[in-house]
Amino acid sequence: MGQQTSEKKVLLASPRGYCAGVDRAVIAVEKALDHYGAPVYVRKQIVHNKHVVSSLEKRGAIFVEEVDEVPEGSILVFSAHGVSPAVVAAADARGLNTIDATCPLVTKVHREVQRFAKEDYDILLIGHEGHEEVEGTAGEAPDKVQIVDVAIEGVRVRDPKKLIWLSQTTLSVDETMETVVRLREKFPTLQNPPSDDICYATQNRQVAIKKIGVDSDLVIVVGSANSSNTVRLVEVALDAGAKAAYRVDFASEIDEAWFEGVETVGVSSGASVPEELVEEVLDYLAARGFGDVRNVTTAEEDVQFSLPKELRKDLKAAGTDVSNKVKRD
Repeated sequence: MGQQTSEKKVLLASPRGYCAGVDRAVIAVEKALDHYGAPVYVRKQIVHNKHVVSSLEKRGAIFVEEVDEVPEGSILVFSAHGVSPAVVAAADARGLNTIDATCPLVTKVHREVQRFAKEDYDILLIGHEGHEEVEGTAGEAPDKVQIVDVAIEGVRVRDPKKLIWLSQTTLSVDETMETVVRLREKFPTLQNPPSDDICYATQNRQVAIKKIGVDSDLVIVVGSANSSNTVRLVEVALDAGAKAAYRVDFASEIDEAWFEGVETVGVSSGASVPEELVEEVLDYLAARGFGDVRNVTTAEEDVQFSLPKELRKDLKAAGTDVSNKVKRD
């Protein structure tokens, strides 16, 4: 029995957790609360994570579905997933003071849509129907954008020579390219985006989980069910060879039954997950004999985005620190 215990180990994926876009968005809400005082309104979840949303609510953030729920003249933050021009116009019409916390990598895709729509292209946006990022991106040119989720049979274009594909930033790289291959069979002249749309953090986390997945009896991915990149990590782990993979928001959701016959557990987390939630999972595993934690690093990340310009301007005017650093409780 002692020998079996010594063989139990955890493969901890790196990179994991917070990406630069998420960190920027969360800090933007925290600094807005510090500077303007509560309440600060946020359209949709600032990032797709239950714990983060709950923590910000305790500090005075109020999350709403649409701008018409926000009292006129209030502070409103747009989430990291981005919004359509129609949402921006609705906020302006209500006299709201908006802070745009859209991830710069999402903004890049918005600009690509604007550019190719202006050049009269048909744009095939590969992404999940109903996801906030996809709704915001497609809203830049709804008459030129078709959302391609899984099925491609219904895709119709005006001129196959003026056709380009773009994608949601948080998709599975492999699945996206499979969709592109199928689209290109139907439309051989389909053009590629000017640069990769799937964000660096999504790709890095998928590469890391592939590396641990192949050697894991069980993979636990920390993150919320509405987080696209988190859900993809579970799928990527299974595709890589993990015998089982599950998503949990918190360590308390882990099921003891998952550990039957398990000696190696892989652990990672989605791009909107604070590290404290991963630490809780590691503590849970250590208490069950999985105390040997081995870091598996596939990339180093040093990306940082500056705070939203509207917030930077007000903080600067007040002589407040405008860096992406915040004292966390």
